[in-house]
Amino acid sequence: MKPLVSNIVAAITGTDASIFAAKYGIVLAKQYHCKLTAVYVVDTATIKQLMLSKIFLKEEGADYEKSLETNGSRYLDFVEELANAKGVKIDRVMRKGAIYTEILQTKKEKKADLILLGGWEKDTHTRDIIGHSHREIMANAKCSVVLVKEPNIDQIYRHS
Repeated sequence: MKPLVSNIVAAITGTDASIFAAKYGIVLAKQYHCKLTAVYVVDTATIKQLMLSKIFLKEEGADYEKSLETNGSRYLDFVEELANAKGVKIDRVMRKGAIYTEILQTKKEKKADLILLGGWEKDTHTRDIIGHSHREIMANAKCSVVLVKEPNIDQIYRHS
């Protein structure tokens, strides 16, 4: 019989909640010998909306996109360091587009059977964008989706 979970995708947004989700994924991957992929999406869909709404000029949009790419690389580096510290191999993926579309596409390409999302954020702006993406992922994923809200994940991670 095929294991229930063998391939996990963790959505990394740069929030503390997404780092908790990554730690949760690292612990799962270690305990159950799963494959783990961390994916960061440069939200070019929102940048395009901001430019069409004349909130961003074209140059501002390009600068913001570059900034998101730089931040994404840093977050993926950090998650990779966390995984390496626990002896877990992790695939890193950076994509551009709408967050939920790219997470679901990564799930499909990696043949994942579980998507991990960070819990809700207190910051209203971030929460709105990520909340919309989370809802779309939960509604459209063809696999289980876990909204990680484990209050003791740092301690569990440290002792794994």
